[in-house]
Amino acid sequence: MSTVRTLVSPATLARPRGRAVYWSVFCGVVLLFVLAFLFPVYWMATGAMKSPDEVARTPPTLAPRQWRLSGYTDAWRLMDLPEHLWNTVVQAAGAWLCQLVLCTAAAYALSRLRPAFGRLILGGILATLMVPAQALVVPKYLTVADLPLIHISLLNDPLAIWLPAAANAFNLYLLKRFFDQLPREVLEAAEIDGAGRLRTLWSVVLPMSRPVLGVVSIFALVAVWQDFLWPLMVFSDTDEQPVSVALVQLSQNIQLTVLLAAMVIASIPMVALFLLFQRHIVAGISAGGTKG
Repeated sequence: MSTVRTLVSPATLARPRGRAVYWSVFCGVVLLFVLAFLFPVYWMATGAMKSPDEVARTPPTLAPRQWRLSGYTDAWRLMDLPEHLWNTVVQAAGAWLCQLVLCTAAAYALSRLRPAFGRLILGGILATLMVPAQALVVPKYLTVADLPLIHISLLNDPLAIWLPAAANAFNLYLLKRFFDQLPREVLEAAEIDGAGRLRTLWSVVLPMSRPVLGVVSIFALVAVWQDFLWPLMVFSDTDEQPVSVALVQLSQNIQLTVLLAAMVIASIPMVALFLLFQRHIVAGISAGGTKG
C-alpha cells in the first residue's frame, strides 16, 4: 500500500495544537498571496473614488474619505471610452476569429493529415517562440506598411492587428497536442460513415475540442486587449486606437483620478471574461498538456 508523504504528518494534524499551527500558517500564506495580487486592483479602484488631493497625499489613505463616482463618469465622457472600447472589441474579435480558423486548420493538418515534412514544419513554427517579440516588430511593421505582392498599406486598419495575430505558435501547439490525444476509434468511425477530412473536423473534432478552443479563445482575446506597442505603431489615427493606446495618448492633461477610473473600466471586460470561463480555462490547459 503506497503512502502519500506530506510536510505535516497525520499524527501532528490529529493533535489540536498541530491543527491550529497548520491552519494558521496556511491561512497566513493564502492571505499574503491574496493581498499581493488583489491589493493593486483595490488601490486602483478606490483611487478613482478619491479627490485629486487625496490621491497625491503622503502618507496615502487606504480608503477614500469621501466616496465619489465622478471619476468614472468623467473618464467615460472625457476620454471617449465607448469609442476606444469598441475599437478594441473589433480588433480583438477579428484577431480571435482569424487565429481560431488558421491555428485550428494548421493543428489539424499537422496532427491528423500527416503532411510531408510535418515534423520539420512544426519544429520551425515552435522555433519562433524562441525569438523575442520585440525583434519581430520592425519586420511586421514593414510588411503591413507595404503588403508584399499587392503593395497596399494596412496602417490604421484592423487587418494590421488581425493578420499578425492569426499566426500564434503557442496556440497552434496547444491545439495540436489536444488533437493528438483524441480517440482514434472515433475518427475512424467517422471515416467509415463516409465523412471526409473537412466534415470530420467540423462535425467530430471541433465539438470534442471545446475545452481547448475556449483556452485558445481566451489567450487570443487577452493578447490583443492588453497589447500596447504594436497598436501604437500601426494606429496613428486617434479615432482608430484601442483603449490600451488611448489611455496613454489622452492621459497628458487628465487628472490622476480620472485616469485610474479609465484603467478600471478598461480592465473590467477581461476580468469578467476570466471569471466566467475560469473553469474552462483550467480544464482546457490540463486537457492539452496531459495525456489520458
